[in-house]
Amino acid sequence: MFHCPNCQSKDIGKIGMSQYYCWSCFIELSVVDGVIHTHQVEEDGSLSSLDDLFEEDSRKWSAESG
Repeated sequence: MFHCPNCQSKDIGKIGMSQYYCWSCFIELSVVDGVIHTHQVEEDGSLSSLDDLFEEDSRKWSAESG
């Protein structure tokens, strides 16, 4: 299990292939090429990237993460 890069919670559920949802801060996470991408779910269901809020080093996915 890994921590949410936004709130550090472990309360993360899997919602698809390499896609996760943080139930503590309500953001969607996806893992692509070893990097965690964060998105805010908008009212209309679309996703807005939050990647610019985090340094790339803090978004690295490691084997120990999950």
